[in-house]
Amino acid sequence: MSTPSIIPDDRLTELSHAEIARYSRHLLLPEVGLEGQQRLKSAKVLLVGTGGLGAPVALYLAAAGVGTLGIVDFDFVEVSNLQRQIIHTTKDIDRPKVASAKDKIKAINPDVQVVTYNTSLSSKNALDIIREYDIVVDGTDNYPTRYLINDACVLLGKPTVYGSIFQFEGQASVFYAKAGPCYRCLYPAPPPPGLVPSCAEGGVVGVLPGIIGTIQAAEVIKLIVGGSDSLIGRLLLLDVWQMKQRELRLEKDPGCPVCGEHPTIHALIDYEEFCGLKPSNDGIPIESVTAKELQAWLESDKPVQLIDIREPHERAIVKFPQAKVMPLGQIVRRIDEFDPAVDAVFLCKIGQRSIFAIRALQRAGYQGRVLNLKDGINAWARDVDTRLPQY
Repeated sequence: MSTPSIIPDDRLTELSHAEIARYSRHLLLPEVGLEGQQRLKSAKVLLVGTGGLGAPVALYLAAAGVGTLGIVDFDFVEVSNLQRQIIHTTKDIDRPKVASAKDKIKAINPDVQVVTYNTSLSSKNALDIIREYDIVVDGTDNYPTRYLINDACVLLGKPTVYGSIFQFEGQASVFYAKAGPCYRCLYPAPPPPGLVPSCAEGGVVGVLPGIIGTIQAAEVIKLIVGGSDSLIGRLLLLDVWQMKQRELRLEKDPGCPVCGEHPTIHALIDYEEFCGLKPSNDGIPIESVTAKELQAWLESDKPVQLIDIREPHERAIVKFPQAKVMPLGQIVRRIDEFDPAVDAVFLCKIGQRSIFAIRALQRAGYQGRVLNLKDGINAWARDVDTRLPQY
């Protein structure tokens, strides 16, 4: 089913001769034409995240002539970003991502108005920021922000162009409560914390966000121009390793708490708490130790159990010879290998999965003292043994 343009006719303005020359290949397409390009010029699109997904979206929407691009990101460019976040270059390392992205957008198309928000999107600012735009592109990599974007867009009547990536698999859809389901119709609740690793922990092939991000950019253009079959009510699934694609039909959930027949969510909530990322008041606090503190500990000859929960392919990148190898999935069934009389320090790449390993051990009834290496083995490579690589 074709969808009409979301850009009202009264916002359209004429194209200059220079714009006609720049966008001539669009103008030659009957599906776009002069009116479609005028709609692109009048459109305002917000990109949440300028990483792997946001990079190709920003570049292609700028080249396509979208009049205003808002970009939200609080992060800085790191060398590990450059494998897939093609809007940033080696010279941009340590720069704010929004500043780097703005430079590349303006280099491609100086006529695009770029509005930067060097901040994280939150329940406090989301409605005020999103209200100014026609479409929101979700280029995030965490569940709290995905649910935040969805709920804010439903409350404001805006479409969300969704993308998600992990390792070799990606997803794309358009969530628009006025015409179909929202993100909560597909995923009513987030997975338990730690069940789904992030790309920083599980990896991602560099071309995948380029493919999914380009699909997102195409969906944005189609929503603006109108007259096409969008991904509203459809979830596109892509496996680039097998190079297989399939599609799922999505239905609006009448019981959805935010877009259903009797919604119960009328304002933005605490999404960290909703996703289970805030510790409960009755939870046992997890102690942590810094890399330098662990170094002093080891040099003191005080006994300690070092537990490396990483997977074999990670240990091939950097080893921690003093540690006992015990992948995350084996922790509970190997509980008898721990000595409750000796403190145990858990190690992973960045100090996140190790927290879930400790929680699992505690839930299994382990009574010994357990600590987490803060920021993981990357911190050890950064602060203690700089001969080791960070990954």
